[in-house]
Amino acid sequence: MSVRFGMLSEFPVSLPLYLLALAVFAMGTSEFMLAGLLPGIAADLGVAVGSAGALTSAFAIGMVVGAPAVAALARRWPRRGCLLGFVVAFAAAHVVGACTTSFALLLTTRVVAAVANAGFLAVALTAAAALVAGDRTGRAVAVLLSGTTLATVAGVPGGAVLGTALGWRATFAAVAVLCLPAAAGVLAVKPRARTAVRPVLRTELAQLTRPRLLLVMSLGALVNAATFASFTFLAPVVTGITGLGEWWVSVALVLFGAGACAGVTVAGRLSDHRPGLVLAAAGPLLLAGWPALALSAGSPVALFALVFVQGALSFALGGTLIARVLHEAAAAPTMAGSYATAALNVGAAAGPLLAAATLGAGARGPLWTSAALVAVALLIAAGTRPVGH
Repeated sequence: MSVRFGMLSEFPVSLPLYLLALAVFAMGTSEFMLAGLLPGIAADLGVAVGSAGALTSAFAIGMVVGAPAVAALARRWPRRGCLLGFVVAFAAAHVVGACTTSFALLLTTRVVAAVANAGFLAVALTAAAALVAGDRTGRAVAVLLSGTTLATVAGVPGGAVLGTALGWRATFAAVAVLCLPAAAGVLAVKPRARTAVRPVLRTELAQLTRPRLLLVMSLGALVNAATFASFTFLAPVVTGITGLGEWWVSVALVLFGAGACAGVTVAGRLSDHRPGLVLAAAGPLLLAGWPALALSAGSPVALFALVFVQGALSFALGGTLIARVLHEAAAAPTMAGSYATAALNVGAAAGPLLAAATLGAGARGPLWTSAALVAVALLIAAGTRPVGH
């Protein structure tokens, strides 16, 4: 017996989808907030900033491993119960993280939180596709991902301000509190049961042998790696290269998030019917933008303008590719969300690690890393049949 959430005809996409996005907002705040907190965490726990960047990678690795594993375990569990359990576990990990003085334990809590986030997002992405008609999957993904983009607009900068004023522990505690209304939102989702025939797990896992699915997953991972390579180390760019104070890091994060929100909204309306257009337009522009940011980061005006643009292009391209993962994995209805989540977070894990290795050459290193990753993605895409077809 599977669960499908009831749709409300007066909404272009169902109200329950927005309630799921509320929980994604809480989790997205945690996933991205380290971009503004790494210097404080490093100083407090006595580690280098590059080592503190491993917290971002640990979170992403937890999501990569957790998404397919948890999705496979939860295939026959009630969706609402799964989603609520993941939110509670996520909150508990942040309570422990806010209290610990051990970097190793903090790293562990990030993995635990990531597994909970992975399980939630994998189930939520699958639910999102079930909430709308087949030709609106891209729009549904955009609504769900809007929780993440709004986190970069409001949650992450707010966390950076709170961290600057009260310390990074206050931000971790605030995320735990933020999970309370998210849990209430999940409880407000009213599921109705319907009979459905599910493929056996082996059949769903076999979809991973399809070259087309592997291609779009790889492209999504590369684009997200580029995004996280620079986003994780944006604070050193603002304070080191541009020469602005710590409070300006929040401004840069707001602009990146505002751009991400705009990009995923526009792309969400196009990705169902014209995904090729989004990929063809956003890809080359994104590639050009990272070197432009690296070369002009000394100017506050150029920095803030390009941060907005790169946020928009990164999420427009990344969101479209994730929608294509769900499209290509349509024959794996209970696992497709985990494949999309894994693709996102392979990139989120690799990007900061690659970027951290370039910090020895200066704060611009991560920006050049992002450019190289997007270039690899475009070269792979150029040698294959268009992804949007």
